[in-house]
Amino acid sequence: MRDSEPDERDRRDGPPDPLQLYLEAAQRGTRVRGLHRVVGSALRLTWQASRHGFLVAALLQVLGALSVTALVVVGQLALDAILKADGSSSGKAALIPLIVLLAVVTAIGSAAATLQQQQQRLLSEEVSITAWRRLLDVTGRVALQFYESPTFYDQLQRVQTNALVRPSAVTTAVFGLIGSVIGTVGLLVVLLVVDPFLVLALLLAGIPSLLLSRRASGLEFRFTAVAAPIFRARDYLRTVLTGRDEAKEVRAFGAERALRARHEDRSDEFLALMRGHVRTRQRYALGVVATTTLALVASLALLVWFLTIDRISLAEAGAAALGIRLLSSRLDQLFQAVGGLMESAVFLEDLDRFFKLAVVADGPGTGTTPSLQRAITVEGLSYTYPGSTEPVLHDVSLHVAAGEVVAIVGENGSGKTTLAKLVAGLYTSAAGEIRWDDVATTELQPADVRRGVAVIFQDFVRYQLTAQENIGLGEPDHVDDEHAVRSAARRAGAAEFLEKLPAGYDTILSKEFAGGHDLSLGQWQRVALARALRKDASLVILDEPSSALDPRAEQALFADVRRTLQGRAAILISHRYSTVRTADRIYVMRDGRIVEAGSHDDLMTDNGLYAELFTLQARAYR
Repeated sequence: MRDSEPDERDRRDGPPDPLQLYLEAAQRGTRVRGLHRVVGSALRLTWQASRHGFLVAALLQVLGALSVTALVVVGQLALDAILKADGSSSGKAALIPLIVLLAVVTAIGSAAATLQQQQQRLLSEEVSITAWRRLLDVTGRVALQFYESPTFYDQLQRVQTNALVRPSAVTTAVFGLIGSVIGTVGLLVVLLVVDPFLVLALLLAGIPSLLLSRRASGLEFRFTAVAAPIFRARDYLRTVLTGRDEAKEVRAFGAERALRARHEDRSDEFLALMRGHVRTRQRYALGVVATTTLALVASLALLVWFLTIDRISLAEAGAAALGIRLLSSRLDQLFQAVGGLMESAVFLEDLDRFFKLAVVADGPGTGTTPSLQRAITVEGLSYTYPGSTEPVLHDVSLHVAAGEVVAIVGENGSGKTTLAKLVAGLYTSAAGEIRWDDVATTELQPADVRRGVAVIFQDFVRYQLTAQENIGLGEPDHVDDEHAVRSAARRAGAAEFLEKLPAGYDTILSKEFAGGHDLSLGQWQRVALARALRKDASLVILDEPSSALDPRAEQALFADVRRTLQGRAAILISHRYSTVRTADRIYVMRDGRIVEAGSHDDLMTDNGLYAELFTLQARAYR
């Protein structure tokens, strides 16, 4: 009985969120890595970003740390020489080399710190660029279903706003840790030579500091995980309130006040979370400061007592006082570095999981295009969006022969665009089959299927690039082929207005850049159509290709659609029934199903849904 009945969760929730499934599997299979592995991962990323920059930064950090120890040693020697000087020329002469050495050591430490700061700035940018490249590898190749996942967007937000800067922050912390350890060890040796008890209080202070740092390490990630949806909603509202394309509608409807109110609500909600988080972090930080301060006071008090009982000399006391102060500072830096590493560990784990999404992403394919000598056949296709309980397609079947023009019509929400995405290889279906000639797409790589399809959706992208690039992206490996771009523009009816632009095809299609020029929506649609025609594909899918065209332009586009397509098979999706009359076959969809199929004349004779909708639309024009 258990095997025959669906799981209660499946009935309630539908297909699970693909990203959530991946994360659950990752959490079951692995534990959070040890701190040393996190550090190793960050260092490898930094090394990959810039080997030269890494080595220079490490050298400067070590040099700065050694100069601190040298400063204490030379300082003690100079103080001892001053106290022993008898005023003779030889005594004064003995001080000169030590004073010069003291100045040199101080200069080296200051120079190393200054150079390290700028070197770290450069290295951070190189690490950031490398991390962004890896992120874009994921977002560019991950399966399209992930873009239907709110969890994916939340994780992407966390990665963009936090984890991408963490490798650089961890590298900085590791360099700080190296410098702190070297400096601490050197200073400990000096103080141990003076008196071992002087370092006891400082070392004991490290225990509560480390415990407090460990407690604080998970706070930042938990805060970001809770705040990510709020932050993303606020960021979207800011885009709407400041965007050029949105400005006209916001003003036309007077929606600015309502949107601002929502923005303020999200801002207040985020700020409330931030206040509580900051206050908690401040309490932990004050705890660390309190313990290190008490340790410093105890060590200095112990030093004074040793001096009063003549346990150490005045020169040793002076060097020890300087050493204790510097050691306290180094230990503070050490605790901060360890705390920073602990805090960054969870973010780097998050970043690492995100990078591993490429494992479930589509591969680059074989580079071959599937053959279309006979037909594309769709049989019994069904599809349900992740996280949804209701299928959007039910047992859909259709046939597109080579060179045929097939139309899909239906009311909004009938499943037309989802069907197009499945045929184009953008989605994969759990039920049914799509075949190119006799080969099922499940036997092909998704990238190869997509290589055989040119598709332009009604919400096409208006790239803020040149006209040449906007069309040339139809064949990304040959964007600069001017002849092919101009040919595609002529077939799409875009050549006439593009040639009249200030710089012709080299004009940037956006007023947001100097010398740029914007197009009307109808002109943009022709540019998008030209991009689809530029692609050397066996099948062209046009989703509402004329929705922004005026009647004359629409008539010109469809009057000779077969010549425009140059013999390629095509699927036309449209709400305008007059544009699909010449199609070889028309499929009518309702509620995710094919309910009618045939030529225009056949469907009108049947007097079904197509005839009803066609008549309603034609009556509006009369």
